[in-house]
Amino acid sequence: MRHLLNTLFIVTPETYLALKNENIVVFNGDNVLGQFPLHTLEHILYFGYNGASPALIGECAKRNINLCFFKPTGKFLARVVGITNGNVLLRKKQYRVSDSKYDSCLVARNFIAGKIYNARSVIERAKRDHPLSIDLESIKLVSRELLIAANRALNCTELDELRGIEGEAAREYFIVFKDLILQNRKDFQFTGRNKRPPLDNVNALMSFAYVLLANDCATALEGVGLDSYVGFMHRDRPGRASLALDMMEELRNIYADRFVLTLINNRVVNKSCFVRQESGAVLLTDIGRKVVLNEWQNRKKDKIKHPFLGETISWGLIVHVQALLLARYLRGDIDAYPPFLWK
Repeated sequence: MRHLLNTLFIVTPETYLALKNENIVVFNGDNVLGQFPLHTLEHILYFGYNGASPALIGECAKRNINLCFFKPTGKFLARVVGITNGNVLLRKKQYRVSDSKYDSCLVARNFIAGKIYNARSVIERAKRDHPLSIDLESIKLVSRELLIAANRALNCTELDELRGIEGEAAREYFIVFKDLILQNRKDFQFTGRNKRPPLDNVNALMSFAYVLLANDCATALEGVGLDSYVGFMHRDRPGRASLALDMMEELRNIYADRFVLTLINNRVVNKSCFVRQESGAVLLTDIGRKVVLNEWQNRKKDKIKHPFLGETISWGLIVHVQALLLARYLRGDIDAYPPFLWK
């Protein structure tokens, strides 16, 4: 079983990353803020302006360390990719499936059916755990609609129809999402999903969590030899990791959304973690990002029993297991891609 190594987050925008011997060195001007052995790292996520030395970039590529660059706001910029792993025949099969909209739909529908099923599980769990704090009738109604939508998605053979089912299910889910916010509702009001830019604290948290999840999915897919930029539901677009966006669909609700709800309901974040710009965009502050990133890493260490494998693994390994299962499906080792279904 694969083991998780450490993730290094650099959130001070003025820093510069360099290589010294086999260590990453973090500079702020002429001052050294820290040194970290490369062999202990799996990911380096840099939120800043100044970047990294060519020597460090090359060494990360050589060691298959995931080095990603983001703007301080959390917007993804670039990711270092080293020598491609995996069997070339696997990628050729991936490209052939992606070129066929029909074959693409046969894969994508499992992603979306998994997403809708997991969205239903999130609200069903809230119904069981907090029956006196939420609108039970609305939850029950949406739960029924999501169950119908999940079954429709599972039998869909047209991508456009599948996108329509997914969009309708997402709208239903977000109608009741506000009811799952149980603490500090004044500072964490939610009236619907908005992005590019997020316009409230909840959406700012969700957008940041989705960026982190998409990066984890892209890394996992590349790790098993798949091309994270060639998707099935998300079609080809320059600079977009379409397959990573495909795979993260089934994990959005249970991984990212529940993470956001935990931060809010456990009062881990508060209004001081956010700043509103003149444009109306709401972003996490430096302190807010540090809090979220620390909790994100802690979340990865939690254990869960994988419903398909029957093995207990950490949450951080779910993306790697799902990427492996997708590769097995494309190679013909299993009959269908099994989405991660949370109960």
